[in-house]
Amino acid sequence: MKGIGASPGIVIGRVIIHWKEQIDILREYVEEPDREIDRFRAAVEFAAEQVRETYARVLEKMGPEEAAVFHGHKLILKDPDFIGRIEDIIRDEGVNAEWAVKQVADSLIQIFENLDTDYMKSRSDDVKNISERLFKLLLQVGGMDLSNLREEAIIAAREFTPSDMSQIDREKTLAVISEMGGKTSHGAIIARNLEIPAVFGIPHLLDELENGDLIIVDGETGTVIINPDGETIEKYRDMKTRYEYFKKSLSEIRGQKTITLDGVEIELAANVASPRDLDEVFRNDGEAIGLYRTEFLYLDSSYLPPEDVQFEAYRDVVAAMEGRPVIIRTLDIGGDKNLDYLAIPEEENPSLGYRAIRLCLDRQDIFKVQLRAILRASAFGTVRLLFPMISSLEELRNAKKILEDTKEELRRKKIPFDESMQTGIMVEVPSAAILSDHFAKEVDYFTIGTNDLIQYTTAVDRGNEKLAYLYSQYNPAVLRLIKTVIDNGKKAGIWVGMCGESAGDPRLIPILLGMGLSEFSMNPSSILQARWIIRSLNKGELEEAAEKALSLGTA
Repeated sequence: MKGIGASPGIVIGRVIIHWKEQIDILREYVEEPDREIDRFRAAVEFAAEQVRETYARVLEKMGPEEAAVFHGHKLILKDPDFIGRIEDIIRDEGVNAEWAVKQVADSLIQIFENLDTDYMKSRSDDVKNISERLFKLLLQVGGMDLSNLREEAIIAAREFTPSDMSQIDREKTLAVISEMGGKTSHGAIIARNLEIPAVFGIPHLLDELENGDLIIVDGETGTVIINPDGETIEKYRDMKTRYEYFKKSLSEIRGQKTITLDGVEIELAANVASPRDLDEVFRNDGEAIGLYRTEFLYLDSSYLPPEDVQFEAYRDVVAAMEGRPVIIRTLDIGGDKNLDYLAIPEEENPSLGYRAIRLCLDRQDIFKVQLRAILRASAFGTVRLLFPMISSLEELRNAKKILEDTKEELRRKKIPFDESMQTGIMVEVPSAAILSDHFAKEVDYFTIGTNDLIQYTTAVDRGNEKLAYLYSQYNPAVLRLIKTVIDNGKKAGIWVGMCGESAGDPRLIPILLGMGLSEFSMNPSSILQARWIIRSLNKGELEEAAEKALSLGTA
């Protein structure tokens, strides 16, 4: 069976099917609606406490990016409109709380799914998860405990919710496979973080499986083989041995330079979301921080983080890197990441709306607080400032003007900062890539953000499973835009880096190297593999291969 390889690794083992109890919600009339509302409120309070505990646990064990989805769950349970509509139905119609929750949840899910955008799909998933949690509490039903497996197993399910993945028993879970989900889903992010092989998006998986079946899972190719014959088992055992030997050999290049066979040195950097991520960066020998996602500092707070709180978070990362570069991206909120305390208006297509630099230019009070904190942190090491979602020269110039005004404020107050701090833009919008020759004259560097660049170039929601076949980093149109940015950067004498899934893609690294990319920023767990690949390549020989890839019409 074929699916989407979501987390690499090969395992052979017995399967346990994670059947979710079918919950039938029936309409019942209650004699005392006020008491029913009290019962509902108690369930909401208990659900909120569960979500808070899960958020804290995932934040501590995995980091802000993996915990962010539970922030969305917290917002729903605090939403007065969501809660109020349910209570109104209980009161006005005299029905049970379960039925009222179902009516409101079904209505919202239908609205969100009809809008068919990445952000609205995530909102729909949030409502599904919260309503399921409330049903279980109100009806007092449970499910399989994924955190305490009796023996090692591969877990199969129709779908893994964020709550499911947060409970995974790391020691006994060999792999996870499901009918739903994709490479960019929350489950995939957590699986990669835990280094558990995963294959998602397998059609009719549960129709073909029975508990106890022996199966092979290849998380690299997205292959699942049910009850394989002896020859196939031996083949995959050999592949598994070679894969594990390869992983072990990666530790031998820790501390070595990332340099090609023909002597070209490349910088391998890490993407982080908080100081908590530094342990993983150092464990995987990261050479720099290529992307510090500052929005998670805001998502982890119930109010706008004060300047000193931000300064301390940025300073801790900068100081820990001991002079190695740290690229700090200014607030990239909006789209699929919202803050309840900012009251960002809902939009039909938030990914194309009021977000990132657009929000910051409009809310200069918020922007300047962050810029002051970043500038102050620059006195403790090598900071590079990054503006996200820049789509026009006017936006860039306005952002730089605010930056200069903020620098002048600090100068007047005699607050130290790095006067030579580099400023760059994240090239993630086609207009910025096409006009990169003009942008290159006004910045010190480019960072190519492939996740959004791919979806904006191909007009595909990266979270839409039905269109996953169109969302590809190998699309020649995307590669040509990347090449344009690299070439225009070189002509202007500035360096060009990349962050996003593509930067750590083993298949794409040789092409990007041949195009002339000089910095790759990725999940820390991918760094040593990327170094091994780059050290085995001759950049000069790859230039012709890159040109051939750019000349093709299909991936």
